[in-house]
Amino acid sequence: MTQSPNQTSLEVGSKQKYLGHKGLIAFMALMNMFIPLSTDMYLPALPSMNTYFGSSSAVTNLTLSAFFLFYAVGILFWGPLSDKYGRKPILLVGSILYAASSIACAMSVNIYFLIAARIFQAIGSGAITSVSMAVVKDSYSGKKRESILAICQSISGLAPMVAPIVGALILTFSDWRGSFWALALISIVNLGFSILFQETLKVEERYTGTLFGSLGRLVIVSKNKSFIIPALIFALSTLPFMGYIAVSSYVYVNYFGLSAQIYSYFFAANALLSIAGPFIYVKFLSNMNKKLFASMILAIATLSGVLVMTLGTLTPLLFWISFLFMSLSGAVMRPFSANLLLDQQESDIGSVSSVIGTLFTVLGSIGMALASIPWGNIVFGLGLIITIFSLISLLLWNVFMKSSIPCVGVKNIT
Repeated sequence: MTQSPNQTSLEVGSKQKYLGHKGLIAFMALMNMFIPLSTDMYLPALPSMNTYFGSSSAVTNLTLSAFFLFYAVGILFWGPLSDKYGRKPILLVGSILYAASSIACAMSVNIYFLIAARIFQAIGSGAITSVSMAVVKDSYSGKKRESILAICQSISGLAPMVAPIVGALILTFSDWRGSFWALALISIVNLGFSILFQETLKVEERYTGTLFGSLGRLVIVSKNKSFIIPALIFALSTLPFMGYIAVSSYVYVNYFGLSAQIYSYFFAANALLSIAGPFIYVKFLSNMNKKLFASMILAIATLSGVLVMTLGTLTPLLFWISFLFMSLSGAVMRPFSANLLLDQQESDIGSVSSVIGTLFTVLGSIGMALASIPWGNIVFGLGLIITIFSLISLLLWNVFMKSSIPCVGVKNIT
């Protein structure tokens, strides 16, 4: 018998004695905030950090790109372990590691110590976020899961909106260290949630093989073409957004000559409108033909790149409007893509979460590196990246849809 959404909510809530259903959603949303909080909060301080440490933009930006690279490594390690040992132990270890490394970041004496501390911070955050997606799969299914993903992604969307404003505010009474002290405090809150959290992975569903064998499940999951191909396509489509994260402060502060505070408002306004993306999908687009939906969204992202290359180079407002099409299309796509990828695999969900996170993070790091290249015109360079990779994703999606490879929820080929 199919459960109603209310029945599902009550069942999930009853499994969380201390958090309940709403508390679990809040916890999952907080876990999803860790990456934007870890990157966006100190973005306003990047230009001043160059001066403080006497380093170049390329070296200072390693605090971003190295973070994402080792975050991907952390995800690969933690996800399969959560399939073997359960979600809670991994959450506890990750939260403690993140808190300790955030304190180390705040106490850094030079740029290279900060980069090293950010690497450990990234590994800790990998444990937190890899478990968050697995908990969603453990606890929900079908349309309910898609709705929960939309809720969590919208709530977590507050992070990129609030983080740069808070970061710029911190700069008015502190220096760049204040942002990392704030991250340490947030991680302590997350640790409290982790302590109250009750395990969602049943004992009988855990991987019973060796530790090495659990890591080997990553290979098994990656061989599933129905999963790995769309995962690559969706990861490629988000690559330009991470490029924007890396250079947005330089675009607004250096290219357009705005203050760090005004930059934070532009950044936050973009994030605020993006919060509506998951709800727009659930409310208006979730019943649309999935093949057509993804093609439409990727086409809009491609158009955004063309607009950024042309109109976006003229004024900060036109840049903001041009890029908004890219960020809003990505926000609309997120609940669809996450649910679709989870549907392609019935077991080894920790490994699934790891592979998804790693693909998105590695390609995101590439996007950051590409956007940080001295283009001559930084806005044109970003627009070119958006156009090329959105178009590639659009073409690959349509090739995949015409292939004989099945895809649960979109096409089923026997």
